[in-house]
Amino acid sequence: MSNYRRAFVPGGCWFFTVNLLDRRKSLLTDEIESLRDAVAATRRSYPFEIDAFVVLPDHLHAIWKLPPGDANFSVRWRLIKARFAKALPANERLSAVRAARNERGIWQRRFWEHLIRDEADYARHVEYCYYNPVKHGHVSKVCDWPYSSFHRDVRAGLFPEDWGGDKKVVGEFGERV
Repeated sequence: MSNYRRAFVPGGCWFFTVNLLDRRKSLLTDEIESLRDAVAATRRSYPFEIDAFVVLPDHLHAIWKLPPGDANFSVRWRLIKARFAKALPANERLSAVRAARNERGIWQRRFWEHLIRDEADYARHVEYCYYNPVKHGHVSKVCDWPYSSFHRDVRAGLFPEDWGGDKKVVGEFGERV
């Protein structure tokens, strides 16, 4: 088995990318209420702050802060994925391995995480989250994508509503080039 090296910093702040197994599907936006319910239920049992969150049809990006003394983001993602899967009918095709392990065929098994290092790193990753729907061609302006905490941040005065209309965000943020 692979030995994954993860940074466990109690109370830390992380950027995540989580993908559907079948990237041609649009389950995350089609079933957005089930995803919201899964996140809310998980936050009740394992609290965390959501600094940024954007849901695209086949993947999502998030920035979380965990409570002081807590570094267990893996249990939170496991619960979110399991709760979301349980809310959906079991009609996806399964590989022999997934069937033998009694797994669903909805999510990629793991996720990508990056420990936020400083304010510039934080700002870059928040901007990446919010610009991602434009990058993938879903909308031409950030404010037009409904499945994003960008709108919350506009209401809080952290971003102007027209932010990202013509801005390009560059860098490597956990997606394959």
